Amino acid sequence: MKDSKTILKELFRKSIHICSSAVPFLLASYYWYTIYGLLIIVSIYYLCEIARLEGHPVLLISLITETASRQRDEYKFVLGPVTLVLGIVFAALVLPPEYAAVGIFALAFGDGLASLVGKIFGRIKIPFTGGKTLEGSLACFTAVFISTLCATKNILISLAVAFTAMFIEVMPLGDWDNMLIPTITGGVCWLLV
Repeated sequence: MKDSKTILKELFRKSIHICSSAVPFLLASYYWYTIYGLLIIVSIYYLCEIARLEGHPVLLISLITETASRQRDEYKFVLGPVTLVLGIVFAALVLPPEYAAVGIFALAFGDGLASLVGKIFGRIKIPFTGGKTLEGSLACFTAVFISTLCATKNILISLAVAFTAMFIEVMPLGDWDNMLIPTITGGVCWLLV
């Protein structure tokens, strides 16, 4: 078991990730309001992050950012929320809704659980991945397989999407996997259907 402060921080970070699984439901009923809302939120976050870095923290947003940020993000612009929102918005704009949902679920559950499981239970490091673990990658695969299966009811497509998500997640991309996972996994699902 890892140190409890690191685990609590990761739980907080990934709970934000997992909450993004609500976006496909919002898109289904309020498509453009959701897109515009997400773009407004990411713009406000961006401005608040600039203010925080210049020594003018914005009360609630800066507190959340500092609570959720990793050690590698200390004294830097915390990019994760920006790439998370932009990855979701891009997938929603370029993919049909049902495939955007598959991609967003892959990001929310697959990437979210990979990091949590890797931090808590990870023992077997995968070479050349920047410290990612086999346990985290298997959690990603399992979460994406289940969420895609629920959406498509197709085992083969779900396996292909889960392998795709796991492959992207295991690459040492930092926060940039947030941009790739929803669009590529949703696109793979769309192509295979």
